[in-house]
Amino acid sequence: MLKLKIHIDLLECGTDEAGRGCLAGPVTAAAVILPDDFSHPWLTDSKQLSEKKRMELKAIIEEQAISYGVSHIMMDEIDKINILNASILGMHRSITKLCPQPQFIAIDGNRFKPYHKTPYECIIKGDSKYLHIAAASILAKTYRDAYMTKLHEEFPMYNWKQNKGYPTREHREAIKKFGITYYHRKSFKLVPAQLELDF
Repeated sequence: MLKLKIHIDLLECGTDEAGRGCLAGPVTAAAVILPDDFSHPWLTDSKQLSEKKRMELKAIIEEQAISYGVSHIMMDEIDKINILNASILGMHRSITKLCPQPQFIAIDGNRFKPYHKTPYECIIKGDSKYLHIAAASILAKTYRDAYMTKLHEEFPMYNWKQNKGYPTREHREAIKKFGITYYHRKSFKLVPAQLELDF
């Protein structure tokens, strides 16, 4: 069973990101402060849930959270500062949107940079251990998926509606055939042979 948070006596947020390993689209981060009496039997790491359950949980989290924030870090910024820094920047921007501001930050993963002077802790697989990190993973995943589904309408040949920009064989084959778009991350190895691609 997931724990609510690390420090029961502090106003604590959980934060996570989605899309770090994708070839196209933003990396999306979310931060969530849940009330101390929050619980839900489904809530866990977003990757373990069906799309239907994620969408139902998204609505519940947005309705019941004390506060939440979501931020997209776009491809040009990812290419400029690298994906790790972009992921952390997305978390910072999401935390900035929280009101009230947290007294402690719980992060999924093992890397973070100080957010002002707020104490924090990185937790490996935190989205399967703490409810507020799991909630952040749900929001990051659902907001990013919605963004990629919208981009699919502009570039249906990459099937982003299905693969969400991840490096599936279908996506890589489409890159070989059609080249890259503005939404592709140019700092990433887009095809195994690293072909010369036209923008």
